[in-house]
Amino acid sequence: MTALLTAEQKRDFVRRGFSRRTFGRIATMLTAGAALPFYNESALAQLSRVEAPADSVWINSNENPLGPSPEAREAAKKMVDQGGRYLFAEAGKVKTLLAEQEGVKPSYVEIHAGSSAPLHQAVLAFCSPTKSFVVADPGYEAGARAARFIGAKVVNVPLAKDYSHDVKAMLAAGPDAGLFYICNPNNPTGTLTRRSDIEWLVANKPAGSVVMIDEAYTHIAGSDLFNTNLVAADKDVIILRTFSKIYGMAGLRAGAAIARPDILQKIVGFSPNGMMPITAMVAAYASLSSKTLVPERRKLIGDVREDTLSFLDKHNFKVVPSVSNCFMVDVKRPGGQVQSALVREKVVIGRVWQAWPTYVRVTVGTQDEMNKFKAAFLKVMA
Repeated sequence: MTALLTAEQKRDFVRRGFSRRTFGRIATMLTAGAALPFYNESALAQLSRVEAPADSVWINSNENPLGPSPEAREAAKKMVDQGGRYLFAEAGKVKTLLAEQEGVKPSYVEIHAGSSAPLHQAVLAFCSPTKSFVVADPGYEAGARAARFIGAKVVNVPLAKDYSHDVKAMLAAGPDAGLFYICNPNNPTGTLTRRSDIEWLVANKPAGSVVMIDEAYTHIAGSDLFNTNLVAADKDVIILRTFSKIYGMAGLRAGAAIARPDILQKIVGFSPNGMMPITAMVAAYASLSSKTLVPERRKLIGDVREDTLSFLDKHNFKVVPSVSNCFMVDVKRPGGQVQSALVREKVVIGRVWQAWPTYVRVTVGTQDEMNKFKAAFLKVMA
């Protein structure tokens, strides 16, 4: 199994504190790929999976109920006829267009089937028994699961009082960090971390460590909140993008990592991308090409979210002030109890985080879905 690792990868593992006995486990992981418990998108989606009637309101996995845009659907439909071909160029088109829109060279963009693979591969590339993974708490768990699998220390740092990433506390807690992970807006809270705070962390982090900024939900929060400029300035930064959220393509699988070419090379070295699903690639290209899709959906999601948050505030429920397509509400009792009670009302909400055991995460659905949530929530909480 160890032969699967290159000589340079083996030397790098030794430098980062791995024992030679771990080579077999890492090689096994690379061979198993998506079969591993942490390695794909569905592994985390399973945490929010609940058995419920098919006609329930499903607002548990931060999916976009609008689905792909009409242009993306049409492009994917037409591409089905070409499904027997290895059309590698389709991913190249997405790469070129995304690079142009983000103001970076195409060599700074790597296209993936979603953003889970580059997240996990970055953990492999930069974390180890001597290089920790630093993440907000509560925060998205995928990176931490990967870090624990390879024996890296996971450092959970509580959010600041304003629910942003406490970057100074993260740095203090992780002076040996291999990877600082910032989801912005954060999942599950839907809250923002200021650009100035992110820039401070990038400027003050330990030499050799990398700051990963997961921008899965940034389109929903605002057009001026992206951090690709840090990559353009050749900082030690990885930007993750996905088409799962505002573009409504969670099931089609398209995403990207944006970073310096030398950083990207370390990531993809653990699992070369190979062939991308061509239906997803043309749908992604059509989505990027639309000038109205993002602002229209940002407003639509924002309007439904604010209506729901206002409703909860009116009924004196404490809600974290989200700018994303999910929010957290304090139910003042074990969150799992409320989750189960809502399932009986055919409303399925998200999971509970150990750091905040009385909070539940709710995805913003359609207005009709959120109206059903409101009625069921009041009934359960009465």
